[in-house]
Amino acid sequence: MDIDIIFKIAAIGILTAVINQILKIAGKDEIATFVTLAGIIVVLFSVVNMISDLFDTVKTLFAVY
Repeated sequence: MDIDIIFKIAAIGILTAVINQILKIAGKDEIATFVTLAGIIVVLFSVVNMISDLFDTVKTLFAVY
């Protein structure tokens, strides 16, 4: 298992939190919400791709010939 994905998710989370706080201080609460939502969507797409790869691996592992 590659630990790289954990660092990528953490980096996206930290970046999203920093941008969110900057936008809230500037009074742009609506845009801050959209930035947070975009960060969540990016992470979910990454996780869904990993889960898809996992299911493919399990399927090939238990394939009956």
